[in-house]
Amino acid sequence: MATVKVIGSPTSAEVARVLTCLFEKDIEFQLIRVDNYKGQRRLPDYLKLQPFGQALAFEDGKQILVDSREICRHVAEKYAQQGNKDLLGSGTLQRASIEQWLLTEARNFDPPASDLVYNLAFAPLLALEQDREAVERGKKKLNTVLDIYDRRLDETQYLAGDKFTLADLSHLPNAHRLVQYTDFSAMFESRKRVARWWEAISSRASWKRVVQMQQEPPHII
Repeated sequence: MATVKVIGSPTSAEVARVLTCLFEKDIEFQLIRVDNYKGQRRLPDYLKLQPFGQALAFEDGKQILVDSREICRHVAEKYAQQGNKDLLGSGTLQRASIEQWLLTEARNFDPPASDLVYNLAFAPLLALEQDREAVERGKKKLNTVLDIYDRRLDETQYLAGDKFTLADLSHLPNAHRLVQYTDFSAMFESRKRVARWWEAISSRASWKRVVQMQQEPPHII
């Protein structure tokens, strides 16, 4: 039985980020699906790991983590010699660059992207009114971030260098949601280098497996 367990729904950006990392590292794991959008019930064992019922819990032996980026760092470090060995770089300078772009993703890309995904994808599912002002703010902020990315990607193939790393992987869940909408896919496609980067990272086998899992019927708990 796999000692690594992921508890949550693949449709959650947090869970999808971790699943992609596990696939990149060729790590056997058990996914315990919890549907985030079907009522408030949770497995008792899940509540012990994440008592506030958030989207994600991760268990590796006796270690329990709940933040997706920290989980990905843990996985990349603990299983450094397994699967993709480039996710956290091979030296101090590479690691520093990866951490810089991970921070950029968390602080500058993720907030507007998450607001947009919530209003465009999940608010309708929850029968909530879209916040049009939040959408416009998010679009403006995201344009600014993608301009920075486009300049960076004129220098390197990927954000932290010429190899796919956690800095790129972390963008996949929310960017994938956004490019399904015409207005936002154009934001990626109109920037030649961003478009090339997105094609490269979204075509990875690890991410395709996660997308397939997202399309499977949810297990209602």
